[in-house]
Amino acid sequence: MELNKYQQEAFDKQRPVIENFGKKTWAWTIFFMAWILLGGYALYLQITKGHGITGMRDNVVWGLYIANFIFFIGISYAGAVISGILHILKVEWRKPIIRIAEMITVIATIIGPVYILLCVGRLDRLHHLFIYPRLQSPITWDVLAISTYFTGSVIFLYLALIKDFAIYRDAKLNIPKWKQKLYKILAIGYRGTHSQNRHIRISTNLMAIMIVPLAIIVHSVLSWIFGMTLRPGWHSTIFGPYFVLAAIYSGTGVLIMAMWVYRKMYGLQSYLTDKHFIYLGYIMMVLGAGYGYFTFSEYLTGWFASEKWESEVLEKLFNPAKYGWWFLFANVAGILLPIVVVALPKTRTPNLIALVSLFMVIALWVKRYLIIVPTLESPLLPMQDTRIEYVKYTATWVEWALTFGGIATFFLFFTLMSKFVTVIPISEFANKGTTAEQPVLNENEIASA
Repeated sequence: MELNKYQQEAFDKQRPVIENFGKKTWAWTIFFMAWILLGGYALYLQITKGHGITGMRDNVVWGLYIANFIFFIGISYAGAVISGILHILKVEWRKPIIRIAEMITVIATIIGPVYILLCVGRLDRLHHLFIYPRLQSPITWDVLAISTYFTGSVIFLYLALIKDFAIYRDAKLNIPKWKQKLYKILAIGYRGTHSQNRHIRISTNLMAIMIVPLAIIVHSVLSWIFGMTLRPGWHSTIFGPYFVLAAIYSGTGVLIMAMWVYRKMYGLQSYLTDKHFIYLGYIMMVLGAGYGYFTFSEYLTGWFASEKWESEVLEKLFNPAKYGWWFLFANVAGILLPIVVVALPKTRTPNLIALVSLFMVIALWVKRYLIIVPTLESPLLPMQDTRIEYVKYTATWVEWALTFGGIATFFLFFTLMSKFVTVIPISEFANKGTTAEQPVLNENEIASA
């Protein structure tokens, strides 16, 4: 395929990254694989010895695994909603960031549901969810919604990659033959004809229109699993929009962090510019304000009603001896800090925006944990003469190993995908490009990457 000036510039900038699997990449790959192997060993112990080696018991039946599930499904919104809406509105500055967002969506949607399986005691009956589904159960809705959402996300990402696969196919890249052949297969005969471009454009627009409501449905259904349960802290009509907004919020934070890492690793300052961080910072600030409003509304109504069960959960959240410090961190780092940093011009820099995004993402994971555990630690009936571990949840090393194994898998997928496709989409610069402001990485920098 013929490339224009801007496409060629963007391709030359990233070409060495695809061609070379440097020492740093090998080091990070081995590091992530070590965590994944540790998680695999923990999973083996859990399967062979049962859930007794975890902190989950008859009373607190959920813990880290469900918090991780909600978290990963939430951050997948980065591509589904942000890239989908920006694509529909044809926002010009979206072009360099849209692929990173779509990659987050697909990778997070792969990892998130795995944590549900870790809570299932009889994996040999897993297929019963599809053979004997109960339409009355929100869990069945969740399975159908996530499956549909994942399929749509993969199609959306692939449609955006077809043109770039054709560019890789026709370029004389210094890569193995199997990789070149794979590019040829994935390009599905794309030659840049008017008819092909029209079909891709229409298909991408349709998927962008569908993916946004799909994402909203997925997290709404997920919230109903809690909201339709007669449990203190869960039975709330606000959970649907609250979960959706929190998901988009956390997804925006992960997108900013991923942009910062790729910009530093591969010298993409001329494409992932300060403007992109500031614009996404504005989006994060608005979402943070909305998330703060929902948080205030949720706890204000529960506190004002003073129902016994609700009061027990709120006492755990506000008591520093229990979850008070966690609750304070979740709200300060998850709401106030991002708003203040983005609102002040002096602190509105890529480094600080990325830093507060990191704290915000951690805070929202803590928030997911606080939604689950304190509620389950508030029994519906009085309990006497019960061992403390059956009432109080404490995660074991097995659960932490599987948690960090999932995070390592997330990072590993990103590392490998950046060596397979260009992080900045080449084909998006067909009409208007961005001139490079930074020099292309030299050979020593590429070898180390």
